[in-house]
Amino acid sequence: MPPKSGKKGGGADKGKNSGEEERPDPLQALVLADSFEPKFEPFTLEKPRCLLPLANTPLIEYTLEFLANAGVEEVFICSGNHTEQVEEYVASSKWTRDTSPFSVEIVRSSASNSIGDAMRDMDQKGMLTGDFVCVYGDVVASVGIENAIRAHKQRREKSKNAIMTMVLREAGDQHRTKAHGTRPVFVVDPTKDRCLHYEQMRPGQTHPRLNIDGEILADCPELEVRADLIDCGIDICSPEVLSQWSDNFDWQQPRRGFLYGTLKDHELNGMTIHTHVATEGYAARVKSLQMYDAVSKDVVGRWSYPLSPDANLLRQQSYAVGKSGVYREEGVVLARSAVVKKKTVLGKATSIGDGSVVTNSVIGRRCVIGRRVKIDGAYIWDDARIGDDTVIERAVVANEASIGKNCKVSPGALVSFGTVIANDTTVQGTGRITRFKRKRGYEHDELVRGAADPKVVGKGGEGFNQEPDSDDEEDFETLIPQLKLRDDDDAASISTLNSEDEDDSDFETDSQPRSHRTESFGSINSEESAGEAEARRSAADFHHEAAGSIFDSLQRGDSPDSIQLELKALTLSSNADGKQVRRAVGVALMKRIASLVESGATPQKAVSQTIGPNRLLVERAVLDRDQEDNPESVEFLLYVQADLVHRPQGGKVLLYVCNALVSLELFESEALEQWLEDERSGANPELVEVKRETEEIMGGDSEEESSEEEDDSNDDDDE
Repeated sequence: MPPKSGKKGGGADKGKNSGEEERPDPLQALVLADSFEPKFEPFTLEKPRCLLPLANTPLIEYTLEFLANAGVEEVFICSGNHTEQVEEYVASSKWTRDTSPFSVEIVRSSASNSIGDAMRDMDQKGMLTGDFVCVYGDVVASVGIENAIRAHKQRREKSKNAIMTMVLREAGDQHRTKAHGTRPVFVVDPTKDRCLHYEQMRPGQTHPRLNIDGEILADCPELEVRADLIDCGIDICSPEVLSQWSDNFDWQQPRRGFLYGTLKDHELNGMTIHTHVATEGYAARVKSLQMYDAVSKDVVGRWSYPLSPDANLLRQQSYAVGKSGVYREEGVVLARSAVVKKKTVLGKATSIGDGSVVTNSVIGRRCVIGRRVKIDGAYIWDDARIGDDTVIERAVVANEASIGKNCKVSPGALVSFGTVIANDTTVQGTGRITRFKRKRGYEHDELVRGAADPKVVGKGGEGFNQEPDSDDEEDFETLIPQLKLRDDDDAASISTLNSEDEDDSDFETDSQPRSHRTESFGSINSEESAGEAEARRSAADFHHEAAGSIFDSLQRGDSPDSIQLELKALTLSSNADGKQVRRAVGVALMKRIASLVESGATPQKAVSQTIGPNRLLVERAVLDRDQEDNPESVEFLLYVQADLVHRPQGGKVLLYVCNALVSLELFESEALEQWLEDERSGANPELVEVKRETEEIMGGDSEEESSEEEDDSNDDDDE
């Protein structure tokens, strides 16, 4: 990337000769390298979050590439955690060479314990003198912000009180990963693109309500309430933003503190905050382990193009994409019988042994994978070693970690740097295996090495399971909160979907929309035509509208006939198929049952109050009850099962739902058996657990029937 003409460093002389035309101030950027959260522990105990690899490229590389494309000329990286590593990395990177489009300076902020502290520290240092772009060091974005910057400057010319513009990404109403966090809601004046109210809604709220000031409703004749926007973590700020942080020491977070407080105090300070909603391009923050998994798949799946592995953002990288979206660097060694399947990334000098199978995974450099190893949906970082006959599924294994022979690393497990898992050991999905722990001190925390726990890492292993601190327990998240019954990771991009939709608890994602497909992605292993993409979007819109309509009608107590009539009209107008109807009916009924359980009803009573009176909805959605094979019944039960995984008392509700369906003669018992035998109903531990009680009852009945048949046979023999 060529340097910009007239580039200035942070300490460059800004004086002008009297005859020179005055040059605009350089566009500056502040990169917050720390989020001051423990969501990536235990990895961040030893390495800063911004240097963790995503698709084998450090996170900060994506952020700096985005700023380079945005025309930034001066970058300040604010770091408080492992600052020496950040300084060493940046000093050896392309961003400090003469060809860099901007200057880079690392700002030490070791005394900061929150974003608020870091912003106040930057205000005191006085380095940011004009408008600047504020981003996190975990932003992966190809979205253009030139228009947002231009609009921000135009507003500033009219009013110095227009202090900030938030870049938001337009999205749909669903997301495959079902985040457990809060859901942001923005109330915007569309005539001025001004944010008037901000609130975070909790997932699972039966009747969500916004607490909007009455004066806002009186003063603004037109409002937009947007719950479909992704907060990209990109803000265009004026210097007054830093002053506001300094004047309010109780603010700690950018949204819950600064944004909420500034909007609330508008009548006192007159400050306004505006929005820029991007409809094209990719933008997402890797703010949790869930997002790490989702964004990794987007990068490998080329949704973030040109930010894909074969862009080779690092100087020494040599990735090329091949069939089925497999990326390989030079020097990869594969045994003749090794199998590498779709959407896998293989780093340089990595070797994979005989009979091993790697699917939908990212493998770093110099990794040694033994024989007959199965790796599926996992992230193996540089210099890791995996022993023979080991299975790793949807887990993270960090640099220089060693997994022994015949081990199993369960979905969701995190194995940190340099740990050793002994042979024949199972790492549980909740495991956070590390060699180090924090020792709380009066002035600062200290990193100390902990004793190995043989119960966790096996005899001869190195490491122990990190238990979350009581203060941090709510911030600890699993890698895989979203259950999936089939591998359809190409079904949706995080940039097109709402990352925190409470209702997206279905067993597949083929109805979720794709609103952006690049030419490059379309030309390489394109699996979906424009017509298919439109069909996905239509299916997503139908599900959201149909499931919401049914649930609202059930809450109001509308008659089944009127609900069915409205559903039929919506089905015809959307040209929806029976599969989409079954999904909408199943999800809406389970949501209604869950709302009754949360209000104090027992699962049995909630089911009886919902299924029986509304049996017509099930009768019209499932039409194969008189057939020998019951694929529609199985499909309906799969949707119900998947939805109940994260519902209160989901296992008991599922048991009573199955009992009600059979007793009301809506389903034959054979349909339940077909569902239990279907491999999709046991595709992951969460699905297995939620159906356990039902399976025990069904299994018991089957054993009794088998026993009775055997007794009858013995009686016949006696006769």
